[in-house]
Amino acid sequence: MSTSSITLKIDDRLKERVKKLADTRDRSPHYLMIAAITQYIEHEEARESFKQEAIDSRREYQETGLHLTGDEVKTWLRGWGTEAETDIPGCHK
Repeated sequence: MSTSSITLKIDDRLKERVKKLADTRDRSPHYLMIAAITQYIEHEEARESFKQEAIDSRREYQETGLHLTGDEVKTWLRGWGTEAETDIPGCHK
């Protein structure tokens, strides 16, 4: 994987906090900043994926009318890990 440099302007207080934590963790400030940015991006990508999945599900429901009710889903989930566990119920109109 190739890498490139980027300039990031942070205030002196944040810079000192990063340095202090890096020293405590026996890591470089660079390592901490990369880890923080990576974690943030992964979180936001997962959030965007969840949002898109909800939009797609809504669109499919509008097109087909197929669905499960909240009660049907709750009943199915309550069975997880018990003798009453079943496959997911089929969607219906």
